[in-house]
Amino acid sequence: MPWVTWRTIKRQVCERIDEEVALEFKLVYPAELLPDQPPRIIGRRCSKAMECNQLDKPTCHWAGTLPGYDPFR
Repeated sequence: MPWVTWRTIKRQVCERIDEEVALEFKLVYPAELLPDQPPRIIGRRCSKAMECNQLDKPTCHWAGTLPGYDPFR
């Protein structure tokens, strides 16, 4: 059976809310029958996405409101 977990990949200060955020990937690890395959990324999120979604304007793709903009690149 595959194993699913959220893993923090980076922590840094977000300019939009002036706070430190954690950027996370949702990873799916393969079942024991296929141990040589790497985990797959099936989702992305920011630890402060709820605060960003309460702002008056779209923020970034980590919060899910502005898909074309990534302030952490």
